[in-house]
Amino acid sequence: MVLALTVCVLLIVLVVVGLFVFGLRRRLIQRSGGTFDCSLRWDLPGDPEKGEENGKGWSYGVARYNGDRIEWFRVFSYAPRPRRILERSAIEVAGRRTPEGEEELALLSDAVILACVHRGNRLELAMSEDALTGFLAWLEAAPPGQRVNVA
Repeated sequence: MVLALTVCVLLIVLVVVGLFVFGLRRRLIQRSGGTFDCSLRWDLPGDPEKGEENGKGWSYGVARYNGDRIEWFRVFSYAPRPRRILERSAIEVAGRRTPEGEEELALLSDAVILACVHRGNRLELAMSEDALTGFLAWLEAAPPGQRVNVA
């Protein structure tokens, strides 16, 4: 009986510590400011003008502006480093659309999907309308001499 109680207490402590570290990581990511909720679907095949509306492949995350790049972190991860880094000069915007079909269930309710190409990899970013406005302004605010492709 004592052993079972000890194991249960240890499991509860591990879960609480895991949740605390999980929350602390998100807090540290957002501490420097310039963050927004952003789902990502990476390395998509096919036509960049037409998205794949099957709802598969989306990862929920937090993106952070860091100079001339965007650092994207998975929300459900303990990793301290970003999962993807997108350089401003390498991002080409191919189109914009609203979620359709199963995507409406996979993404946040007010999401807008931005189809992009980054160094030959086709990707889609889903974010709120306000975050999209900020993202496009950040893209267009590139230093003089850098090429920016915004559709």
